[in-house]
Amino acid sequence: MSKTFIFGHKSPDTDTISSALAYADLKTKLGEEVRPVRLGEVNGETQYALDQFGVEAPALIQELEDGAEVILVDHNEFQQSADNIENAAIREVIDHHRVSNFQTKEPLYFRAEPVGCTATILNKMYKENHIELDKSIAGLLLSAIISDSLLLKSPTCTEEDVKAARELAEKAGVDLEAYGLEMLKAGADISDKSVKELISMDAKEFAMGDAKVEIAQVNAVDVSEIYQLHDELVSELTAAVNEKGLDLFLFVATDILNNDSEVLAVGPAKANVEKAFNVTLDANDRAVLKGVVSRKKQIVTALTEQF
Repeated sequence: MSKTFIFGHKSPDTDTISSALAYADLKTKLGEEVRPVRLGEVNGETQYALDQFGVEAPALIQELEDGAEVILVDHNEFQQSADNIENAAIREVIDHHRVSNFQTKEPLYFRAEPVGCTATILNKMYKENHIELDKSIAGLLLSAIISDSLLLKSPTCTEEDVKAARELAEKAGVDLEAYGLEMLKAGADISDKSVKELISMDAKEFAMGDAKVEIAQVNAVDVSEIYQLHDELVSELTAAVNEKGLDLFLFVATDILNNDSEVLAVGPAKANVEKAFNVTLDANDRAVLKGVVSRKKQIVTALTEQF
């Protein structure tokens, strides 16, 4: 019997990679045949975490064969998943996002909790199964929570996430604040990234009513450095809108120190950004969203309601 693939969404982030590795570790210790994989390149922040805890990234896959058995972590929407996902046998989902554009042919185990990170759920699942966390896995789960919660400052962060992060930091043998800041800074270093990489390294596509919306988010210490590339960004975003038939491509540059975001809107439905956030796009189709850092809880929800 072939192994069951475990993977997160395309343009993988730290929660996606860490959750795939951790759940594969848990499943293996429970005697199951599974294999963690990824659907895209590992970003700088995630690689920093992998290096810190001595773990190799999962193997890259491009497409699934018909009938492949899979477990989805950190996502459920098909447009964010592997190519040919609609013909796969989805056995489980472990997630912390909305449920949308998802259906299966057979019953499955579906666990979605309103917490800030999939890793928080997996930490509980280790306890429920009476399996002790290795130091490296604890470190990866901690890294995922730090990433998704912007070091416990995001509005998506719950008390469960905070409690799990502190517990995992102790098991991983690191100082939560010091390690977290260094990891976020590693992810915010985009000096070696092309504009095409910037708009794709953490991008997700969403169905909002009848509209197709893609939202890319990049963390930065100095957002102004990113927007020195404004003209190139507009060119690449416009090309993506035309190629994919998007109604809106929203590029979000998030200041990890001040917890604000500056967005760039491209596409025929860009006026919905103004309505959703009660802002006015400037002559460059940009606007500052004060206090907005979460794509999941602040951006997607507001735009979905507007569309």
